[in-house]
Amino acid sequence: MTKKERVLVGMSGGVDSSVAALLLKEQGYEVIGATMLTWGKSEFFNKLKEKYNSTEQKIQTHGACLCPKEDDDTAQAKAVADKLGIEFHIIDCAKEYEEIVINYFKNEYLAGRTPNPCVMCNQNIKFKIFPELARKSGIEFDKFATGHYARIEYENGRYILKRGVNPKKDQSYFLYGLTQEQLSKSLTPLGNYTKEQIREIARNFGLEVADKPDSQDFYSGDYNDIIDAKPKKGNIVDVNGKVLGTHNGFWNYTIGQRKGIGIAAPEPLYVKELRKDTNEVVVAYKIDSLNKGLIAKDVVFNAIDELKEPLNCAVKIRSSQEPKEAVIKPFGENKVEVTFTDLQNPIAIGQSAVFYLNDTVLGGGIIESVL
Repeated sequence: MTKKERVLVGMSGGVDSSVAALLLKEQGYEVIGATMLTWGKSEFFNKLKEKYNSTEQKIQTHGACLCPKEDDDTAQAKAVADKLGIEFHIIDCAKEYEEIVINYFKNEYLAGRTPNPCVMCNQNIKFKIFPELARKSGIEFDKFATGHYARIEYENGRYILKRGVNPKKDQSYFLYGLTQEQLSKSLTPLGNYTKEQIREIARNFGLEVADKPDSQDFYSGDYNDIIDAKPKKGNIVDVNGKVLGTHNGFWNYTIGQRKGIGIAAPEPLYVKELRKDTNEVVVAYKIDSLNKGLIAKDVVFNAIDELKEPLNCAVKIRSSQEPKEAVIKPFGENKVEVTFTDLQNPIAIGQSAVFYLNDTVLGGGIIESVL
């Protein structure tokens, strides 16, 4: 680093972003902390808060990205910033978050697809609107940083996104949609660390958030609180169309779901398909629920210019699994066909498929259909 660059660190009040700020300061950067507010005061948020607080269990549940207890996390982020001796700001992104992430989440479920709000948020809010609004508020900075477990490197004239060194904590899946411009202006200082190492660093520095639990989900309440759809009775059917039972709305189910279907069977049943037009939930035994591949749309590549011919790589189709061996090949404009070496558990339309070559993120797209 030839000059003392100013870095804005998105601080959530958790241990990861707190240590990210600490590490960058120790590396000689001039660090500025900022918390992104996502909980607003619109009619939607007021109704959601009423629903969230309707049961004692939900009041006690904490640690989600979307939570009415956001003030608690903001206060913890401010306390960490004070201990580090850095500036701290609060950037209100709630309006944009509702318009982009919340509406997307609701519309996808009602369309029979499974949304990925974290991918949508990172690409459009956290790494775009958040720093943009920070600059508009008068904060000057050269780079933007987060506590994601991923690596950003510069190779052969291109910014490359790579997996974090700890596979169990790697978060590159959620960042595949970042553009070259976003990557060039971003820092992810935790990419070379394990979670245990980060907590130890926090303890050694005396940060009170050292043992704070990780955020576990997008929303810690019932997703129906957000979807806000009236019950609509429909049939649960098998792959041959035989009616096995009923439900109160296909949006209450997710592809691959095994528990809570409510149908007695000699073997476990899995949700294979959600049919919006007929309000049907299709279930199948595992052998009949597996998929050999998928078509991904809105595909973006960062590590390569474009995909011109079939390529052997690994593909990740859900955040909690390891990438699986596959062949990807062009399938029309901004689309890719993925064929896996082995059959996969039910693939959810609407989720992201992310392509890897070793530890490098080649790119990714949204799952449009399954094969």
